[in-house]
Amino acid sequence: MRTILVPTDFSPIATNALHYALEMANAIKAHLMLLHVYQVPVSYSDAPIVLVSIDELRKAAERKMEQVREVARKILHGDQKIYTETRLGNVTDELEAICEKIRPFAVVMGTKGASAFERVLFGRNALSAIRHLHVPVICVPPGKTFGKGIKKIGFACDCKEVVATTPTRIIRDLVKNFEAELYVLNVNTDGRDQEEKPEQTVLLETLLSDLRPVYFFLEHNDIEDAINEFAEKNNLDLIISIPKQHKLVDKLFKKSSTRQLVYQSHVPVMCIHEE
Repeated sequence: MRTILVPTDFSPIATNALHYALEMANAIKAHLMLLHVYQVPVSYSDAPIVLVSIDELRKAAERKMEQVREVARKILHGDQKIYTETRLGNVTDELEAICEKIRPFAVVMGTKGASAFERVLFGRNALSAIRHLHVPVICVPPGKTFGKGIKKIGFACDCKEVVATTPTRIIRDLVKNFEAELYVLNVNTDGRDQEEKPEQTVLLETLLSDLRPVYFFLEHNDIEDAINEFAEKNNLDLIISIPKQHKLVDKLFKKSSTRQLVYQSHVPVMCIHEE
């Protein structure tokens, strides 16, 4: 059975991502692993001073984790297991170690919330996870719920070297598990035809033919704004991004003075590295 890995710092944003992950786990009948990574707080004056003992930190983390586990157990179906880990260390390092061991279906984590007048910003740990983990990472903006599930998925594709770069297996698994519609989104930013695009599109159609995707070729001077606008207007439930192809993961939820629409963006982003 699949496992969904959820790192948490017990904040409201992390708790919201946990509830998203719980509903996702119920939808695909997956187990859940909760991870909390704590660090020793140090005060720097003339010499560094450890403010709290490691034993105290561990006990406090374990108490909080047990409380979260009890809440999760009430939501998760009875035949699905919940595993918990509390570790001392670096969040990304510990995530990498666990992912190597259990190969989760996905890592689901919250994103950092900004003020009411700003857009959602990816937190430092989320960006680090996206860059280093080689399993799918789903970033859930504050307030986003799983709702009725994932029915519309947008795949942001640059239509370059699609055979080598498209994570076909993961996309296929995701679409079929949720019985979702797949929209392939390509953005042309310079207004000129790209000679290689028709050939690459045919190759992509072959790779994804059983999923029957719908293709949209968008004309826009900004890739991230184009995808974000499309997601809002077409009620996408999830956007798939390949981080190396473009800066979507850095820019999709950043403030834009010219795009009031995207201030309200609440579309989770799944980041998948090239296969």
